[in-house]
Amino acid sequence: MSLRFTTAGESHGPGLVAVLEGLPAGLELTPEDLDRDLARRQLGHGRGGRMKIESDRAEVTAGIRHGRTLGSPVAILVGNRDFANWEERMNPWPVDGEVEEVHLPRPGHADLAGIQKFGFTDVRNVLERASARETAARVACGALAKVFLRRLGIEVLSHVLSIGSVEAPRRDDLTPADFADVDESPVRCLDPEASAAMVAEIDSARRANESLGGVYEVRAFGVPPGLGSYVSWDARLDGRLAQAIMSIQAMKGVGIGEGFDLAPLPGSQAHDEIFWSDERGYHRETNRAGGLEGGMTTGSALVVRGAMKPLPTLTKPLRSVDTETKEPAQALRERTDSCTVPAAAVVAEAMVALVVGDACREKFGGDHIDDAVAALDAYMERIAWRR
Repeated sequence: MSLRFTTAGESHGPGLVAVLEGLPAGLELTPEDLDRDLARRQLGHGRGGRMKIESDRAEVTAGIRHGRTLGSPVAILVGNRDFANWEERMNPWPVDGEVEEVHLPRPGHADLAGIQKFGFTDVRNVLERASARETAARVACGALAKVFLRRLGIEVLSHVLSIGSVEAPRRDDLTPADFADVDESPVRCLDPEASAAMVAEIDSARRANESLGGVYEVRAFGVPPGLGSYVSWDARLDGRLAQAIMSIQAMKGVGIGEGFDLAPLPGSQAHDEIFWSDERGYHRETNRAGGLEGGMTTGSALVVRGAMKPLPTLTKPLRSVDTETKEPAQALRERTDSCTVPAAAVVAEAMVALVVGDACREKFGGDHIDDAVAALDAYMERIAWRR
């Protein structure tokens, strides 16, 4: 049994569609469970004009009845309000007259490789689907996965570690309570001083017609040991998480736990020593591995970091080539954001929740949510006995 999803839709088309398969029946949900995370995706200092137009809401069209999942696929529609301004250019059907094509690919975007791959002359056929607007559909699916995980005692949370040159102090002692007010920060940073400095950095970049990237961290608390497996390459949970993070638009790096910071250390300083006590059973005092060893969860908090590049759509465009004339030209200039690292962290929450949720479905199964909870309880009792 697995938890899987797919999305469809273009940035300025009629809307985004998502289908999530594999949720057990009987899971209680409210509209706020979806809309809350959709609203969080739109937060963050540095967002552009699009967020003033959209006010995302999830319309469930299948798979939920009277606030409970049915065990069948859940279908979700997130409408694009901006479609009203793009109806002629993005209409699914032919329109009267010519629609101007885009021939100015942006460095750092999917534009040029996309038109080469699919044989298009109009860059818009690529950029509309490649846009990070698609992540609204992912967040809707991830919100459902997070509700499922909460029934299993797992909480998935995120925060921003750096934007541009500004880095927040790293903390190893974080608990779910520390994230209670993270969305109150304009950049979703847990450190107030770093948060203020990040805001100033974004403002400076915006004045200079620049964009900024950064690093965020997702933590999953309450994850039981033994999710994932070492027996096959594609069963390793760290590999699945890395692919999920790298599938998010504009990601250029991913780390599990201390990630790249472990590379220069000697082995004695890189690993998490194992201890035993009657009260805690097996445990570790550190979590440099980020809760994953040998492709499996250890029972420590799951820690995943993503590195996002600066956005490629700039208010002062970079040099490019007109694909129609082959003459030098400036890249396409469209409405854009200065920084979306805070929003990317919310998207990464969704992706981590979907991957961990999938691993839980594989491990514990269950047609009804009560079956999954009972299977988890039985498993935890078994490994406690093994202590």
